[in-house]
Amino acid sequence: MTSDTPTPVIPAACPVTDVPPVIEEVLAPGEQEALTACIKTLLVEQDAVLVAHYYTSAVLQKLAEETGGCVSDSLEMARFGHAAKSKTLVVAGVRFMGETAKILNPEKRVLMPDLHAECSLDLSCPADAFSQFCDAHPDRVVVVYANTSAAVKARADWMVTSSIAVKVAAHLHAQGKKLIWAPDRYLGDYVQKTTGADMLLWQGSCVVHEKFKAAGIRALKAQYQDVAVLVHPESPAAVIALADVVGSTTQLIRAAAELPQQTLIVATDNGIFHKMRLAAPGKTLLEAPTGGAGATCVSCAHCPWMAMNGLKGLLHVLETGANEIHIDPAIGRRAVVSINRMLEFAGQTGISIAGMSGD
Repeated sequence: MTSDTPTPVIPAACPVTDVPPVIEEVLAPGEQEALTACIKTLLVEQDAVLVAHYYTSAVLQKLAEETGGCVSDSLEMARFGHAAKSKTLVVAGVRFMGETAKILNPEKRVLMPDLHAECSLDLSCPADAFSQFCDAHPDRVVVVYANTSAAVKARADWMVTSSIAVKVAAHLHAQGKKLIWAPDRYLGDYVQKTTGADMLLWQGSCVVHEKFKAAGIRALKAQYQDVAVLVHPESPAAVIALADVVGSTTQLIRAAAELPQQTLIVATDNGIFHKMRLAAPGKTLLEAPTGGAGATCVSCAHCPWMAMNGLKGLLHVLETGANEIHIDPAIGRRAVVSINRMLEFAGQTGISIAGMSGD
């Protein structure tokens, strides 16, 4: 199959329609300071470390760094937890991130501020339906994105992150392999077009990235003389086509610092702006438009499930031990194989693991 050949697709087995509203945590005057102080004490008392995703609030990201934790993508969050000596990992993110942390750290206790914090990509790819589809195409290598459940990772041959997906697909394509890709159809389409690999694409999508509008970005670009567009590959093809840089969360932050342009249009979750501003001080960062004609917002690019992470939930799990992540050991042992296959490939090909992003 060439890059010009239409990619065979299948419908999502579980379309995600029940998306909650974005509700940011609201605290009374002085409450943030009081909660933060209690959390810092409990982290020490319980030998716990906080790992937070780039898309969580600036408050949680700052707290993670102030307490010796980590702010990064999902894979690095899990790897940091593995290297940390702490017995408990508190994962501020969405459920698959807590599961990935547990898969790579089965001996540790993994807690999350809110177990209702899901991911539309994960939800769109239920393990039973996906496994049945894989069984119907036994001649294909199964490659899944990091944004999937432990059970889906256990069914896969490879797990990949956004920054290594093209390299893995190209490697398998060179061996004459045909692929099943899940769950993000936009990232899958980008990988297929880049590599020419024969891929069946599961039709999942991210509720944040699929809302970016190419027409809006073109209109915004026209207002500036010297501007660069940074796009995460979970975005629609028309948006990716406008990008100066297409990359993972970690890669986009690096690009923001290294690009000569002083104005950047950023097409990913706006939670990334906290770290991006630190990496590129003085630059003007603009949210890529998500709203079309008649929309109530120009850009509403924030994951509603990420917004469920807050200081009150964090304090609650540290006080009570609630919201612990548990994974069937058999599933965990199978899932880690697909993850380790990617890590070994990265090592063999000289790809920096530290620069790889899980999402």
